[in-house]
Amino acid sequence: MLKKVQLDKVLFLDIETVPQVYQFQDLDKKPKELFELKTRFMQNDEKSFESLYNERGGIYAEFGKIVCISVGFVHETSQGKQLRMKSFYHDDEETLLKQFKNLLDENYNSPYHILCGHNAKEFDFPYICRRMLINGIELPETLNISGKKPWEIAHLDTMELWKFGDFKAYTSLALLCHVFNIPTPKDDISGADVARVYYEDKDLERIKVYCEKDVVALIQLFLRMRGDSLVDDSDIHYS
Repeated sequence: MLKKVQLDKVLFLDIETVPQVYQFQDLDKKPKELFELKTRFMQNDEKSFESLYNERGGIYAEFGKIVCISVGFVHETSQGKQLRMKSFYHDDEETLLKQFKNLLDENYNSPYHILCGHNAKEFDFPYICRRMLINGIELPETLNISGKKPWEIAHLDTMELWKFGDFKAYTSLALLCHVFNIPTPKDDISGADVARVYYEDKDLERIKVYCEKDVVALIQLFLRMRGDSLVDDSDIHYS
């Protein structure tokens, strides 16, 4: 099935998110009450609302925001495959979402175009849609799945592909890269560090680099799942 996918029609992506307000105690009264209500069944003696906010404030679209969307696509040449990378990152979420929407509207707006991510059907795609609506941005066609039948939704998810119908477990991108022998660079941050790097270090560029590495790993994993060879680092181009 994957061999039939036209690589030049696929946009691979990953997002990085942070809480809208860094610390739980700095939330206004109403959002604080609403966060406590949303997470009340998770709270216990070992999990305070503050620790839950540290863990989940950025992954709930109602309390978080997107600070980076990195995308990549495969370009076939006479010498072989090349990867082209691009990132949209900004302190103003509305700005980067509009830039990303413009990319989709102009280049990935037909039924033949596909979006692909890792755990993206559960996280990235819904998160982007929710934040676009909150920012008053009309959904691009490739993300506007309301009313569509499952086979009409042109989304691929490497984690779902790996499940083969088994819905019992989450498998990380890092683990799949390991089992498929895909070399990944040593990162100086992880997903858990993104909020700190954003608010304390104010280093959005570092977050962008981290996000792009995940997209490269995602594309290499997809190629291996197709039975294709990996793309050499020298054939990965950043803009």
